[in-house]
Amino acid sequence: MRHRSLLTALAAAALLSLTLAGCSGEKAAAKLDPAESPLSKYMSSLYEGFDENDGIAQQNEQEELVAACMAAEGFDYTPADASQYSGMASDSGEEYGTEKWVAENGYGMSQSPEQLAAQQEESEAYVDPNQDYVMSLSEGEQAAYNEVLYGPQPTEEELADGSYIDSFETKGCYGSASQEIFGDQPSQEDHAAVYDAMSLMYEDLQASPAIVKLDAEWASCMADAGYATFAKKADAQESIMDAQNALYEDQSGTAPDETILADLREKELVLAMADFTCAEDVNYTEATTKVQFELEEQFITDHKSELDALIADSEQGK
Repeated sequence: MRHRSLLTALAAAALLSLTLAGCSGEKAAAKLDPAESPLSKYMSSLYEGFDENDGIAQQNEQEELVAACMAAEGFDYTPADASQYSGMASDSGEEYGTEKWVAENGYGMSQSPEQLAAQQEESEAYVDPNQDYVMSLSEGEQAAYNEVLYGPQPTEEELADGSYIDSFETKGCYGSASQEIFGDQPSQEDHAAVYDAMSLMYEDLQASPAIVKLDAEWASCMADAGYATFAKKADAQESIMDAQNALYEDQSGTAPDETILADLREKELVLAMADFTCAEDVNYTEATTKVQFELEEQFITDHKSELDALIADSEQGK
């Protein structure tokens, strides 16, 4: 079985490369597909053959193991059916990064009232089969229940001095169930050197002369569109992220006013479309993907033994 931390790390690297490449248009995708990059292909054995149905089956298996573990500790636990929430928060099916998707979602940071209402409806539709049982317990019993289920929470001292060890042994019944299903898989920490090198490679992508030149062309286009403050493509999306973070920080934990949120969403939609248009004009995706592919080919040559060790460790736990 595959360990999620391993998949997450690889997915993060792929997502970073896609973000740097920008929203892909159909014409660019027909030439070079970032999802088919050399590194993705080389490491494909880490995630091949795994789909949503596999994930649901594994989650349901884990729930059954959790129930048995909880029973052994004297608690009732009804396994949750993973299929009932597997489709939550799905979008309309429009492909991410297309012009239509950007027009409707911007960078995907903010949500329309309709999207928020749909998520609320999905959340309310989910039924926790253990809620009534947990509520029937005393406060002390609930604390014991949660500790058996999730493991004891680390103390401030443990977090401060680094003595807390994050492992399946510290995560209660969920940890032991996960260990039984996934086994001892190589974590990101086990192969920190190659993951760190991978991150640096994608930083090199941003700083490469070809991308610096491309960013300058994109920035000139954006200035013509009324956005003269952005020096590189990543700045546009980051500006919306910063505005959104500042908005919630200013509210001291309360939800921002709906009018303010609507204004920020409109700003995001307009900026993202200008960003998309300029990226298309300078062929940003194709040019960036070309540099990415070249860097990844060299990365594989330079780090072949480390990548092979990572793949081999993963294969042992399948």
